[in-house]
Amino acid sequence: MSDNEKRRGRTWSAFTRRLLVAATMVGGGLIFVLNGPPSAAQETRPVPMALHDIAPTDGRQTAVFAGGCFWGVQAVFQHVAGVASVTSGYAGGSAATATYEKTETGATGHAEAVEITFDPKQVSYGKLLEIYFSVAHDPTQLGGQGPDSGPQYRSAIFPRDEKQAKVATDYIAQLDASGVFSRPIATTIEDGKTFYPAEAYHQDYVYNNPGQPYVVIYEKPKIGALHRLFPGLYRQKPVLVSDSAS
Repeated sequence: MSDNEKRRGRTWSAFTRRLLVAATMVGGGLIFVLNGPPSAAQETRPVPMALHDIAPTDGRQTAVFAGGCFWGVQAVFQHVAGVASVTSGYAGGSAATATYEKTETGATGHAEAVEITFDPKQVSYGKLLEIYFSVAHDPTQLGGQGPDSGPQYRSAIFPRDEKQAKVATDYIAQLDASGVFSRPIATTIEDGKTFYPAEAYHQDYVYNNPGQPYVVIYEKPKIGALHRLFPGLYRQKPVLVSDSAS
């Protein structure tokens, strides 16, 4: 079984799998004979600026977010100015279960997550939260994201310190009070959890597989939404894991 088949075969709905099988290349363009389910085109919307934020300091900081499949979340933040690196991985469970095969059982406590290293003088933690809640995923969806179901696809923030926990907690309350979303925020804040990098084939996945149907349907639109809603922070060339490794 290929990595792609392993990665999505057990979590996609039967409808979504049939949809992707029905995709065919015609005249160099990807044509779908059926429209995707409603969750395929995630609705994006502007969100209010965070009222509370962390004052910028010298040196780089890290943030860890989970929002469904880490391919798309990684790709979004790779296009944010001020971000130095974004690594896909696992957070919420133990080192012994921080693998794809074990995490996909949904029984490890892990969520697919990304670790973002950023310069707080260029982009603040509060601004990263705004991007996370508006374009990276649907923070109101319980039990998964889009076609992917299970606790490993939950919406969660893993603060690195008390300041991040406070800013994230305050921002969730601010968003709920604002009414910008029609449903309550489902994002959990999980303190004291270690981040573990994922396998190499998951890194830079959107960049390396631009024509893969799942990427085209679910992940690439998020990058377009970032460009539209945060034009001042968008950068065309993504910062890739492979670049830092070379």
